[in-house]
Amino acid sequence: MVAGNSLLVSLVKLVDKLPMPSEPSKRGRGKPRTYSDRLIVKALVVMIVRRLYSASALLAFLEQKDNVSQDLRCLLCENGQFPSRRTWERRLKKLPESLPGLIGCLGRDLVELLRPWQWQGHAAALDSTALKTGGGVWHKKHRERGEVPHTSIDTEAGWSKSGWHGWWYGWKLHLAVAVGSVWIPLTAQLTVANTDDARVAPALLAQLPAQVRFVLGDTHYNDPDLRQDCERDNRLLVATRRGKYPHTDDGVEVRRIFHKLRSQAIEPFNNLFKSVFNWHTQMPVKGLNRSQLLALGAIFVYQLVLLYQHEHHLPVGIGIKAFLRAA
Repeated sequence: MVAGNSLLVSLVKLVDKLPMPSEPSKRGRGKPRTYSDRLIVKALVVMIVRRLYSASALLAFLEQKDNVSQDLRCLLCENGQFPSRRTWERRLKKLPESLPGLIGCLGRDLVELLRPWQWQGHAAALDSTALKTGGGVWHKKHRERGEVPHTSIDTEAGWSKSGWHGWWYGWKLHLAVAVGSVWIPLTAQLTVANTDDARVAPALLAQLPAQVRFVLGDTHYNDPDLRQDCERDNRLLVATRRGKYPHTDDGVEVRRIFHKLRSQAIEPFNNLFKSVFNWHTQMPVKGLNRSQLLALGAIFVYQLVLLYQHEHHLPVGIGIKAFLRAA
């Protein structure tokens, strides 16, 4: 019997209620899947909350004799079977491909439930934030010579620079967040740090709820193609302009208002997210695939907590770090 007083068990059970992205109508070549994506997502929730960063760590946790571990092991069975270690490794490795769609699907569902724009304009803020790799850094002089001086170096990561973080080596987490009464992550992607924000933005836009009418971004999103994409979906892109300040064109005051709204949503959310999962310094793993699994999985878990708070009539978006520590 599942323990009703375990927050982690409750979160895992909540996955059964979620809308899942539709799967391709045609199955690819190879052996049919024995276990559903939903089961793998449940395991990912356990890994994120309990900070288990490999399939082996997950299995070691589930072999413990305490009630929570045993209840979770029961929830991670399907058709009377429990996946082998190799199955967990293989399926978790493929999961990052479907996580952006899952996050977008749950984001749209949360907008319907939480109604963040009931008293405000229907706006979403775009931004990317730095996540440093868990491995060592690969300096330019060594990269150009093809030398890897130490085995700890993460050769898949990249360099980037921002006015806030300076130079960093690792990844970019690209996000769209609802600008409203509650910060709801709507869609997410994780790329190498030197990836241009405007290049990733179309994938973010494709996952936004239909209700979004204003897309707010900084100068990196001030792109003609991106503006066209927004206009095609009956949306207005509001992005800060390049050039010498102060700007004196007719729309400057309107952009200033929107920029303030954006900065009050996406930037605090980025800091809160890193604080909740203790990733201000660096990620706990190296490699693009594993970093995508954890970072996008953490966004999904954050969304899941918002849903839990809503269903249990708790203040939504408040005390998430304490909640996850207690789970």
